[in-house]
Amino acid sequence: MASDFPRGVSIVGLGLTDVGKVYGRTPNDFAAEAVRLAVAEAGLTLSDVDGLLITDGLGDQASIFLQRDLNLRDIPLMMNVGTWGTAPGVMLETAAMAISTGQASTVVCVMGSAPMRDPNLPAGASFANATNSKTGWSGMKDANGGSPGINLMAMMARRHMNQYGWERDALGHIAVSTREWALKNPVAQMKKSMTMDDYLASRWVAEPFRVPDCCVVTNGGVAFVVTSTERAKDLAQPPVPLLGISSVNPGFFERRHEDYGLVSGAAVAGPQALKMAGVSLEEIDAVQIYDCFTFAVLITLEDLGFAKKGEGADFVSSGVLGPNGTFPLNTGGGLLSAWYFTGFGPIYEAVTQARGTAGERQLAKSDLILATNNGGSLDQHTSMVFGSSAAA
Repeated sequence: MASDFPRGVSIVGLGLTDVGKVYGRTPNDFAAEAVRLAVAEAGLTLSDVDGLLITDGLGDQASIFLQRDLNLRDIPLMMNVGTWGTAPGVMLETAAMAISTGQASTVVCVMGSAPMRDPNLPAGASFANATNSKTGWSGMKDANGGSPGINLMAMMARRHMNQYGWERDALGHIAVSTREWALKNPVAQMKKSMTMDDYLASRWVAEPFRVPDCCVVTNGGVAFVVTSTERAKDLAQPPVPLLGISSVNPGFFERRHEDYGLVSGAAVAGPQALKMAGVSLEEIDAVQIYDCFTFAVLITLEDLGFAKKGEGADFVSSGVLGPNGTFPLNTGGGLLSAWYFTGFGPIYEAVTQARGTAGERQLAKSDLILATNNGGSLDQHTSMVFGSSAAA
């Protein structure tokens, strides 16, 4: 690996299709459009692309046949990355390594997703077939309510609550503040304001989670382009350099005596990414956390060090969140209120803020941004530190 890793690479292009309840298109259709949008935004052409990284997530997603759809020939780097929510972070890490070692020069990371097939079905039903029923001993988890993943996350949240003695209303502060940011994002799905009373009146899904505690379901596609920082200086968009990145897979096996629900991979990967970037937690201007559920935000904030272990609930309930707060968190509306394509959301918003192109939600200072991805039920984690174009 080159000695400048990962400082020698930047994100130079973003592509986002129409998102939300967009019907009649396949995942590869969405993915191909997202790739073309991202490449064009960077001032490049498809002939410049020599790396294609795809994630298939859950359910009906884009596949490696995307290479055929884009007519990309003889590219040295192509793979399907299947680490669930951390896939975009792992893709970015892989792209950075490939560029640093000379394996590729221009890598596109992409996801296309179309879980909502029937306009007459509720969005939540779209993932009903994503988790296959199991037989034998492995079916015990399903038989006892361990699937789908929301039940596992709810169990983890409940364990954390019991261990540290906080009330579930703390999760509402995360949901409400994230919605406030979404109202400033023109491409966010959720456009209806939400108060704490609204949150408390919403229906239960899996206690302690209500509907606003859970990420939205989204059809569409998203992509970003990675190239060397040196080359990026001659392209169409301000480059956003990757300063630090670290992935860790804790390997929770849902066994007795493990810290399942009490700690996540952010406790390891976060400090490593910051160290690689050569910055401290106090220097971070904004945080974009993978918020598949509100509890994921709370535990990640603790494990990154923004709040002491067990004090995350007090932190998020203190009034620091939201556009009028002092702690910029998930400024695009997050996965809870903007759109959901696994871990692409935090990366997309980090790049948008670092470029200074976030419009009404743009932060006054966005020189250093920490973004995270989670996979499974906190089974995987990636932390990333991005700099502004001035740092490129």
